[in-house]
Amino acid sequence: MAINTVEYASVFQKELDKQILESSTSGWMEENAGQVIYNGGKEIKMPLISTQGLADYDRDTGYSTGAITFSYETYKMSQDRGRRFRLDAVDVDETAFALSAANVAEEFQRTKVIPEIDAYRYSKLASLAEIESTYTPDSGDILSELSAQLGEVSDIIGGEGELIVIMSRPVYDTLLSSDEILKTIEVGNFKQGELDFEVKYLNGACIIPVPSARMKTAYTFRSGDEGGFVPTATAKDINWIICPKSAPIAVSKTDNVKIIAPENNQFADAWDVDYRKYHDLFLPKNKQNVVAVSTK
Repeated sequence: MAINTVEYASVFQKELDKQILESSTSGWMEENAGQVIYNGGKEIKMPLISTQGLADYDRDTGYSTGAITFSYETYKMSQDRGRRFRLDAVDVDETAFALSAANVAEEFQRTKVIPEIDAYRYSKLASLAEIESTYTPDSGDILSELSAQLGEVSDIIGGEGELIVIMSRPVYDTLLSSDEILKTIEVGNFKQGELDFEVKYLNGACIIPVPSARMKTAYTFRSGDEGGFVPTATAKDINWIICPKSAPIAVSKTDNVKIIAPENNQFADAWDVDYRKYHDLFLPKNKQNVVAVSTK
């Protein structure tokens, strides 16, 4: 046949992963997964390096020998999600298939997949945070409340590395309405993937506004025909999450996009595009004490 479905599947897979990185509000977390090894399926391997601390130098024997341990730990991504799309052969000929399938996949990721991945990552990150507070946002004191928690995190990390404030959009709007915010807020660039975004900075910390529907403490990720995700009955609204940019490790893989042509389709005279997404978020135990969450 004229169309090379294997080639198209490979191109779709790369472009879909790129879209997740650049279009999700949490895409910057994937940059921390640079050393992750992925060979397909839901398993990944992450490097683990440990060393010994300093010891006294002896004028007779010299240096104390230290040990370096380097190994890879295997993790399983808990989110294994998928969906099949069917494009009728009458509506889509071979020459139009690539464009139609790409449009469907891009729209699906933009409206369904990216919001779900963001929501999962933020809810999990909030659940692992060891610095917690509850607060009802008010323009009169939101700046002092946020600054206090930023200071708490900064005190632990000692000013090392960039801090990120992930903030619910309504809370972000409340912050910007504060009378004092104009005196302290700055504007700068934030890089995610190959894109640069203009964002607000407070005391050197980048503030990323996120739709409130993605900022809950717990979700149900539905299966079957219904699909999608909804907050649980006991979920709380997240005002913001503060963490070092280098702390959360997010992994998202579009695994084995499959394209079935009409002549090979046993169930319909149509193109079938099978989409499967593995993803998860990992936060090392030694980083949990530098993550803060404020819930409403």
